[in-house]
Amino acid sequence: MLKMKRALVLFVICVFNLAAWFGANGAPQLVDGIAVIVNDKVITYNDVQRLVGPSLDVLSRQYGNNTELLREKLAEVQRSAIEQLVERELILHEFKEKGYNLPESIIEDEVQRRIRENYGDRSRLIKTLQSKGRTYEDYRKGVREDIIIDSLRRKHISSEIIISPQKIENYYQENKDKFEVGDQVNLRIIVLGRDAGSDDVSRALAEEIVEKARGGSSFQMLASVYSEGSQKSQGGSWGWVERSVLRSDLAEVAFELEPGQVSNVIETPDAFYIMKVEDIMEAHVRPLSEVRDQIEQTLKDTERARLEDQWIERLKEKSFIRYF
Repeated sequence: MLKMKRALVLFVICVFNLAAWFGANGAPQLVDGIAVIVNDKVITYNDVQRLVGPSLDVLSRQYGNNTELLREKLAEVQRSAIEQLVERELILHEFKEKGYNLPESIIEDEVQRRIRENYGDRSRLIKTLQSKGRTYEDYRKGVREDIIIDSLRRKHISSEIIISPQKIENYYQENKDKFEVGDQVNLRIIVLGRDAGSDDVSRALAEEIVEKARGGSSFQMLASVYSEGSQKSQGGSWGWVERSVLRSDLAEVAFELEPGQVSNVIETPDAFYIMKVEDIMEAHVRPLSEVRDQIEQTLKDTERARLEDQWIERLKEKSFIRYF
């Protein structure tokens, strides 16, 4: 029975692909085609296109000047999308084969929650769907499938993954280079914009601010009053920054200052800058106590991905999959 079912699917695919390649006038034109079949589900290149669509503009902007690299990136994104769709169908098929049930009330509650959070009301959702050639039924079906996939993932991949202290220690010792921190300064900056008609006034004000700061006035207060920079409300504070965070002309000055020292007025084409270094921290490796939680989360994510890969492989082993 299974062989007959697969043969029927392959026959439909052949007809579908022929129709895709030949239009009404018999001229060759690829309208759509089969990307892969998973059991009795056909995944088309239109399905793939819908998934990768948002990535295409980004890739075109990033690699548009390099046709070969753009082609490689597009192929890479397409392969990834196909695998995502395959995994999705494998999980949905498992749900169906196991005879699981999903109450309609759960689906409806999730649909309404998503409408409230993402669209505000149903009418706005409908308009958005129509602009994309989709229906409300398509949307509801997608929500149902999302719930099924999320539920089975949680069923087969425990969220309670325990990472031993020894594993965390081993990871830290083997990857210390990942926790290296360059020289840093705890920095405050006052920014005064330049204007062709008031350059002299701005320069004079900047010099006055430097004099006040060096005379004992609070740099934080001066920044809150005079600065035009984005950190004005924080008293000009940039917190701890590495050299790479600053533009080169500012970094050169900042990393020459001593703790508590106020710079001279730094004149650039766009603004006048005044900096104060609150403290200095030399390059070092962050201690384990500081990165323990980060390492634990990394190891949990790695283990969760490994368990999911194993589960998907088991589903593949008992499924019919054919790529085109």
